[in-house]
Amino acid sequence: MVCFVAKNGERRASTPREDWRAVAQALNGRMTARRVGQQELADQAGVSVATLRVLQHGGGERRVQDATLAAVCRALDWPADYLLCVLLGQPLPESTPAPDIAAVDPFAALVDGQAEILAVLRRIEAHVEGIARGLTPA
Repeated sequence: MVCFVAKNGERRASTPREDWRAVAQALNGRMTARRVGQQELADQAGVSVATLRVLQHGGGERRVQDATLAAVCRALDWPADYLLCVLLGQPLPESTPAPDIAAVDPFAALVDGQAEILAVLRRIEAHVEGIARGLTPA
């Protein structure tokens, strides 16, 4: 949203006040509540960890695009415009609860669970391989 401001007889465009600290507060609170780390959220949102850090600190010269805010929102199960509303100090959109996957498709929940187990097993396997390399005589 762009506002036009008269100054010394001239008209110029200005953006509404942006509250990046409020975005940081909302983001950090949600990440803590969901127990999600930077790397995991960055991967889910398709953004870099550096971009996520900028959002988490709420300051600095670098700003992110609306599409980036929307991607982070979706990864945190917020409406896509949630952080944009926080940024601009607008009323927050109503959150619609996510449908229960098991109620819609009972096999989808099973597949999701299997994928999580497989990811954990791969991490364990990588740790075991690292330990084994340290134990193998040179």
